[in-house]
Amino acid sequence: MTAKIGVLRIFSDLHMGDRGCRVRTLDQLAPLFEGAEALVLNGDSLDTRPGPVHLSATALAAANADSAAQRAKFLDFFAHHAPTTTILTGNHDPDISTQHALDLVGGQIFVTHGDIFFDDIVPWSRDVPIMRQLLAREFAARTPVERMQFDVRLAAFRRVCACVPQRHHSEPNPVRYLLGVLADVAWPTRTFAAFRAWRETPALASASLSTHRPHARFLLMGHTHRPGVVQAPGGLTIINTGSFCAPAKPCAVDLTAEKLIVRRIVRRGGGFHFGETLATFALASAATSPKIPSPV
Repeated sequence: MTAKIGVLRIFSDLHMGDRGCRVRTLDQLAPLFEGAEALVLNGDSLDTRPGPVHLSATALAAANADSAAQRAKFLDFFAHHAPTTTILTGNHDPDISTQHALDLVGGQIFVTHGDIFFDDIVPWSRDVPIMRQLLAREFAARTPVERMQFDVRLAAFRRVCACVPQRHHSEPNPVRYLLGVLADVAWPTRTFAAFRAWRETPALASASLSTHRPHARFLLMGHTHRPGVVQAPGGLTIINTGSFCAPAKPCAVDLTAEKLIVRRIVRRGGGFHFGETLATFALASAATSPKIPSPV
């Protein structure tokens, strides 16, 4: 797409269908659409992966049918009740679209979910061993040059994520869900891995983009669920839009031809609205309004 737009709004990590998601109905998001001519959902909008492997065949079929129904409802909502929406993939929804990243405003801004910066996709996950194994298999079939190509790596990551089943994410029972969360991410070694990922993200992302997007001034990502604005080595500004899952907090980025604005998202009166402005950046003149280009 190359049509000019006024305000392009970006957020991530809705995680619809996950019991930890604060959004109960998609209509609650409507206030966030006001003033935007287009949206970008930057990954993990919902979980499209197969259901938990521990389920019986009947229960697994029901879980997969429920995921398919949620996906259809989600896509229908954004097609008919929201501004023009570009949906990027994440590690939880690797097949939600064929678009994994975007270059915006003349290459000043790079948008991708963020798991690509970690060699094991989700370093704090219980599924790290299987993800490492599947990634090794993917890259064993590639030449050394191909392994370094960003689009090849992104596509490989998405194929791997599509093979990793859900765990607690689709659990409807609140007690079993809580126990699943604790088993999956609250184990001490995995908690430490999450803190380490937060600490290492700026350097990892900066190193990657210095090779693959050397002219980018801003990286917009999610994935780690830690919202904020960080100045990374080399001058790259990393903006993480957080998550709608408790206990994380979501943010949104508005892009115009002249500015990039980061704002908090708060829940109020049953819906989600904009809170305080966290940061505003001037953009170099791009001669036109932001454009959503073809996927990388």
